[in-house]
Amino acid sequence: MNFQGVKAPDIPKGVQQYRPVTDYMTHEVISFTPEQSIADAMDVFLEKHISGAPVIDEKGKIIGILSEIDCMRIMVDEAYHNLHHGKITVAEYMSNNVATISVDMDVLDCAQKFLRTHYRRFPVVDVNGRLKGQVSRRDILQATRDLKTSSW
Repeated sequence: MNFQGVKAPDIPKGVQQYRPVTDYMTHEVISFTPEQSIADAMDVFLEKHISGAPVIDEKGKIIGILSEIDCMRIMVDEAYHNLHHGKITVAEYMSNNVATISVDMDVLDCAQKFLRTHYRRFPVVDVNGRLKGQVSRRDILQATRDLKTSSW
């Protein structure tokens, strides 16, 4: 007996297929480790002109995200609790609730996710939660422009 399974239906005429986010994402992502000094992280933000970065463990799995707003909390903590930020780690200030997108997502679904949130970027992860890249609003804007020039 030879079983071939069910053939996937053809895409109806007029239905647009959208490119995967992996075509537009940044592959070289600046990231932090949980043990890294918060002072070092702030230096990276200022030197690289970025406003946030994922925090990954030794296996490359995303465990958090650190943003400028997380770092601004340090000023308040220093003022009210007399803490010195040179001894504080990224793990103490990173956000643990990370919104990510899958490497399988297309740019249309990603655009919809941006429209439903206030985030400027999403880490792109594989099925095991390992960081593979990052996609920003600007990346999706580029995809929108590419789509317009090819199909509108």
